[in-house]
Amino acid sequence: MEIKKSPKADLQNKRGLLLEIGLIFSLLCVIGAFAYTPKEHRIEKMQDQVVVVEEEITEITRQDQKPPEPPKKVEVKVIADILTAVTNETKITTEVDFAEFDEETEIIQQVEVEEEVVEDDQPFLIAETMPSFQGGDLNTFRNWVQSNVKYPQIALENGIQGRVFLSFVIEKDGRLTNIQVLKSPDRSLSDEATRVLQKSPKWSPGKQRNQVVRVKYTLPVDFRVQN
Repeated sequence: MEIKKSPKADLQNKRGLLLEIGLIFSLLCVIGAFAYTPKEHRIEKMQDQVVVVEEEITEITRQDQKPPEPPKKVEVKVIADILTAVTNETKITTEVDFAEFDEETEIIQQVEVEEEVVEDDQPFLIAETMPSFQGGDLNTFRNWVQSNVKYPQIALENGIQGRVFLSFVIEKDGRLTNIQVLKSPDRSLSDEATRVLQKSPKWSPGKQRNQVVRVKYTLPVDFRVQN
């Protein structure tokens, strides 16, 4: 026996209706999609503003560094040929030209070494037996002074140089006293020469007719800067 479907249960009869419903639903979805438009976001492109700062370029110049100057050579000489004495009756002469110093450089300075008793007898300029220094002659004392004199730093920095003339007396007991600065280009030079003479060891005193006597000397000390 053949089984027949109920016309109500047969979906083929409703095919057209379902197709129409599906098309209508699809159309509504399309319309709804076009109807919904999100807000536009406008992105403005900002141009980078570059501020140009003009800088002045200064050319750097490097000064050539001068090589350090070599230290100056200093020379202190004690002139021996003027370190002489003469008799009381002889006129003292010297070949040193005092014109090498101008008027402003003349310094006459009395150096007080120590308090001492002033004796009536005048010092000899020459004696039968002249004083001796450490068993030697005048050259021995000249070498001793030259080895102990130091060029004053203040005079060296200011380029001061020249010749200092001093006089002194060898006492009867061998002490060196009565130091006087006769001529000097600067106080610093005379002070240095005086300092050295003040610390002189004792001499063997001079003799006249077998009696110890006082003897006076003149001593030039030369300060020079060698370039």
